[in-house]
Amino acid sequence: MIYIFGHKKPDTDSVTAAISLSYLKNALGQKTKPMMLGHANDETKFALSYFGVKEPEYLNDVKLQLKDVNYHKGSFLHRHKSIADAVQYLTEQSLTGIPIVNDDKTFMGLVTLKDLARELIGGNVKRICSSYTNILTTLEGKELVKIDEEIEGDLLIASYDSKTILNEVIFPNDTILLVGNRNDIIEYAIKSKIKMLVVTGDKPLDQELIDLAKKNEVNIIQSLMDTLHTVKKISFANYIETMIVRREAVTFEENDYVDDFIETNNKLKHTNYPILDKKGICLGLLKLTDLNDKKKKQVILVDHNECAQSADGIDEAEILEVIDHHSIGSITTSSPINFRGMIVGSSNTIIYQLYQEAGVKIPKEVAGLMLSGILSDTLIFKSPTTTEYDKIAGAALAKIAEVDLEYYGFELIKAGTSLKGKTKEEILYGDFKIFKIKEKNICIGQAITLDFEEIQKEISEYVTLLDKVAEQNDYYVVFLYFTDIIKNGSYVLYSSKGSDILEQGYNIKEIHQGYYLDGCVSRKKQMLPNIIDALDGK
Repeated sequence: MIYIFGHKKPDTDSVTAAISLSYLKNALGQKTKPMMLGHANDETKFALSYFGVKEPEYLNDVKLQLKDVNYHKGSFLHRHKSIADAVQYLTEQSLTGIPIVNDDKTFMGLVTLKDLARELIGGNVKRICSSYTNILTTLEGKELVKIDEEIEGDLLIASYDSKTILNEVIFPNDTILLVGNRNDIIEYAIKSKIKMLVVTGDKPLDQELIDLAKKNEVNIIQSLMDTLHTVKKISFANYIETMIVRREAVTFEENDYVDDFIETNNKLKHTNYPILDKKGICLGLLKLTDLNDKKKKQVILVDHNECAQSADGIDEAEILEVIDHHSIGSITTSSPINFRGMIVGSSNTIIYQLYQEAGVKIPKEVAGLMLSGILSDTLIFKSPTTTEYDKIAGAALAKIAEVDLEYYGFELIKAGTSLKGKTKEEILYGDFKIFKIKEKNICIGQAITLDFEEIQKEISEYVTLLDKVAEQNDYYVVFLYFTDIIKNGSYVLYSSKGSDILEQGYNIKEIHQGYYLDGCVSRKKQMLPNIIDALDGK
């Protein structure tokens, strides 16, 4: 899946561009999904609602996650698999550890080759806790009498002479007896109603003894191996869950970030990590070396090409394409990409041309959203960023969308100009962009309003907010422009370092908070360039 998204503070152009470009890409055979890096503003919500289009989903970041790593998905064993099964699986998969799971695949613990070696050498190999099937398979034996599937008991080898065993040994009911072709001992064990007989060697067992075992409900397996090799192998029939020594193993969820995993591993220095979902269901095993095989998230950027404006973790993603109408920013890629940049007033104008080039018909609702992006960014063609391309695209899209361009444009802008009920923070961050200029973070917020008089009553509170935001985030300066599209100008507020920049940038002798800049409506052409010139000392 390829994610298409605009900048962090989504405006109408960026949101509608993501939707319209995604439709085009999907029509051309790609699998894409439009996303948003923030909440839609009122203007954007109006456009989406007007044309009946669902708001794109929120995308938190594009950081590498463990699900992007080609880890050993499905690598786990059920708790009732045998130790022999586990060793074979580890060998075949070239693993040194394996998660053990319950019937519902919830994680129980981790077993490693070191754990197996330690337990088989120094652990209690006398106790057998397994199943008839596991024992039969491990010993490559022959089923003679099967009463129980679950087999648990103490292993005993009939090494004494018959007289000693018959006269002095009492077999508990949970005994698992290994014995050769010694009929007297076998008969005695059966009559003692032990749990299981494992008869070694290839000589057939008398039918009378088999019938007696059935009558006394004694399980019998014949191992075709000699007693020595049977003894060596039978402990490998135990359930693998008996080998779990680390039930509190360090685990990760599939959605965890790769960099967080690396940080943890640098402290622990483990090799194997079980991967779980949120419900504790085991999904597989991540080996440290698996990190070398990962697939970055694939993304297409619209209406921006600045790292600071893009999704968190953009440096960890694979950028396939950029569609933008701004100056070239700080985005870099490791391989060549398609970069479509034009001097136009809206990203949707570029996308309109892409539709024309591809010969793809634009649906009514998509045309309406594209028109909304153009009208919003060009302020109904009043912004100095407006080009003939924007006007041509706007007229064509209005026809497809079946709306009156002027009327719909003012309804759209009016929907976004109301600041009633919004906090000052919401107004500042509603359309807020960060630019890195001469190693300084310069922030420009822009709000559209037709009633600056209400804002003017609270200018001091806004200035306090701007200073606070600048200080807390290490921004060099923060500007907030209130644009009145009817008057065709903007009122500017600024943090403490902004006065000299504005005076120099706009050639003003004495700036003050709320200063009106006639004709200044475009952040791209009349706000940012003047600020850059001031910082450059021009």
